[in-house]
Amino acid sequence: MTAPARLPVTRALAALLEQATGRPCGLGELPRVQEQPGQWVAAAAPYTILDALPADFSGPGLWNWHADASWSYQVTSVGERADQVQWLADRVRVGVIGRTDDRWARDLRVPEARVIDREVTYDAAGELAVSAAGTIVSYVQRFTITVTPA
Repeated sequence: MTAPARLPVTRALAALLEQATGRPCGLGELPRVQEQPGQWVAAAAPYTILDALPADFSGPGLWNWHADASWSYQVTSVGERADQVQWLADRVRVGVIGRTDDRWARDLRVPEARVIDREVTYDAAGELAVSAAGTIVSYVQRFTITVTPA
């Protein structure tokens, strides 16, 4: 058995982000929304962009060292104002690592895998990035999602 594939984790996390924020999420790029059948346009701010980062592998014994995978991601919240991206980043954080009693607040369902841990590894904590034109503000967070074969 090998480590669970990354793409299903990425797609599940993007879906969770869209559900938790109510805003579109692009995979490594500006998200697009369907304006009319067959016509896709750039999403209006605010939105998130999900980028894959390097991963770690661990698990039982040297013969099967890829049994678990810790996939790392960066979520960039993008908006037009600082308060807008902080609001969006708060929703991202609660969506990914928020808890209700002893359970995750939102399910992260990955086909053929079981999510065994979620953690925030970096949060911009007010260190916002503003574009040169001053019209785009971003807020960066990094998360690690650890999965094991189902």
